[in-house]
Amino acid sequence: MSVPFVPPEETPPVEGSTSSAHPERADGGVWEHPMVWVSLIVLGAVLGASFFLFRIFGF
Repeated sequence: MSVPFVPPEETPPVEGSTSSAHPERADGGVWEHPMVWVSLIVLGAVLGASFFLFRIFGF
């Protein structure tokens, strides 16, 4: 039987591995800046509420 190069408790190195030395941060995509979406939702809610307020009070 041949002698193993790596102790049994360790993971052997992989030839041709393209992984980096540290984990990369995931790309947030459209969720990178959630305050943009929150502000658009709040603006839509305010516009919708103001429409009904103008209809009720007859401005």
